[in-house]
Amino acid sequence: MDIEMEDLSKRVHRETDTAAPVASSDGVSTFWAWTTASLLILISLILSVSPRLLLFFSETADGPEDKRTVLTPLESFLALHTSIWLSAVAISLVLNIPSIPHVDVLPRHQQTASHPLLIPLAGASCLSAFLAYNTKTVGSLASIVFVGSSIIGLSGIWAAVFGSSSSVSKKTGADKHTSSFIFGNKSAASVQKKEWLKKRKA
Repeated sequence: MDIEMEDLSKRVHRETDTAAPVASSDGVSTFWAWTTASLLILISLILSVSPRLLLFFSETADGPEDKRTVLTPLESFLALHTSIWLSAVAISLVLNIPSIPHVDVLPRHQQTASHPLLIPLAGASCLSAFLAYNTKTVGSLASIVFVGSSIIGLSGIWAAVFGSSSSVSKKTGADKHTSSFIFGNKSAASVQKKEWLKKRKA
């Protein structure tokens, strides 16, 4: 019986050749993410630290009597909250830069499939709601922003804390919605945990 051996050197070359385009595409994505995040952070700093630059950029060729030196309360409010949201998007871009090579640190059943914008936008929403609650110069707009940001922030915190761990067991990967009651389901989370404990003791 003839056994044909495979040339491993060719297989290594094929694997490296297929991995090269992936690495290059990840490099382009990384460059784009860092560039975009840097620009968003720069705009956010301008809006939050020195919003009067908006007046400088919006000046026209009219006389000095039409020149404004102070932002209105509405403009200051919108500039501050826009800077918060831009910072959240920039942080999300940085936190979700693809890594080279892709390494799965956790087992597949322990990996969470949460949205990449969940944590940054939830934090930005809570900060925006806090600032809007303490703003009294823009009338009912502050109340509207407070209610909307509070809903987004609190629901985001709830999803981050309870959304990923409430349905799937981190130890066994079993669905916690299943039960062994009455029919003795062997795929239930409680049964899987007992089996896991037995194997661990053994």
